[in-house]
Amino acid sequence: MSEDPQKLASSVSEAASRDGRRVAIVESLTGGLVCSDLAASPGSSEWFRGGVVAYDRTTKHGALGVPDGPVVSEPAVRTMAEKAADLLGADLTLAVSGAGGPEPQDDQPPGTVWFAIHDKGDTEAWVEQFETDEPGDVLKNTRIRSLQALLDHLGR
Repeated sequence: MSEDPQKLASSVSEAASRDGRRVAIVESLTGGLVCSDLAASPGSSEWFRGGVVAYDRTTKHGALGVPDGPVVSEPAVRTMAEKAADLLGADLTLAVSGAGGPEPQDDQPPGTVWFAIHDKGDTEAWVEQFETDEPGDVLKNTRIRSLQALLDHLGR
């Protein structure tokens, strides 16, 4: 699997166009990096519905309806993905929230990242632990994993 975000985004674009999918993104930790990759890919105007960058927890709770409690959690990313799908009219939405480091967040160690994909009404969430507490490395790994997850879902 490629670790080049531009190549991954291009593959997402090809698959989304081929399958007639409408894709949206909700980012916290990555601050818009995944949206930027997708928007820069060829043909994105056909399938990319847009994204929401909800970096601050009050934005997640207020604008996206994330339940009270930790934002680095399964309930948070599930809610983010589902709400964004409705807001943006997407049938495939990815959400991501995590502890970028170097300090823990919500009692989660640095490198802990929650992902959720809302795909045609079904939501799947999972956690990954990247073995680094360097924020730049956590963001890079999260960005690549996000694009890979989209590509995996488009290939189903």
